[in-house]
Amino acid sequence: MFDLQGFGPLLLSGALVTIKLAIVSLIFGMILGLLGASAKLSNVWIFRKLATIYTSTMRGIPELLLVLFIYNGGFILLNAIFNKFGYHEYIEFSPFLAGVMALSIAFGAYATEVFRMAMQEIPIGQREAAEAIGMRPMQIYFRITMPQFWQLALPGLGNLFLVLLKDTALVSVVGLQDIIFQADRGKEATQQSFTFYMAAAIIYLGLTVIITGIVMWLEWRSNPAARYAKRLNKQSSIFPINLMKG
Repeated sequence: MFDLQGFGPLLLSGALVTIKLAIVSLIFGMILGLLGASAKLSNVWIFRKLATIYTSTMRGIPELLLVLFIYNGGFILLNAIFNKFGYHEYIEFSPFLAGVMALSIAFGAYATEVFRMAMQEIPIGQREAAEAIGMRPMQIYFRITMPQFWQLALPGLGNLFLVLLKDTALVSVVGLQDIIFQADRGKEATQQSFTFYMAAAIIYLGLTVIITGIVMWLEWRSNPAARYAKRLNKQSSIFPINLMKG
């Protein structure tokens, strides 16, 4: 068992910060991804062009550089803009806000492509058939498009979220008190680098296992055909036993 010498609660508090950062970034990143995918599939040329520039640029910039740029340069730009309008109070980004902005932008760029491919996988004939029987656009969206859309997008989103969880460690370089930050504090106080970095690795691994299980459950819940097939398999395995008893 690792001897964390009293730094265990700090690592747990860092884990909570990491989880909070990952979830908030996921929410905003999914919003950006949906907007980006809708823009890429839009009939308006300028929307498609802007979405392409966004995904190409953000996927080509390392997340660490994006975090540093937003944290160190974002508030300078924001202060300059506000000064133009007569507001001279100093504005500074917190490490958490900078992390959310950077990770959301990066996640949204990758999620855009996942959402776009999921939308394109839904046959257009289903929408045309729904319109033919008089369904309204919102009914088509919630009853036909969305159930299939999430089923197709979930595997890709699950993988992206696992990457996002690990990328939260990058925000520790700007002072966010996450798992890595607290592990560094323990290492500096005790000079036991292996112990604290191994403890951090175990925490990340545990979070990854939990998230993988949740994603697998969501995939199963979003696939009625798989649930029906599982019930059929159970019934077929019980039927011969019942027949022998009869």
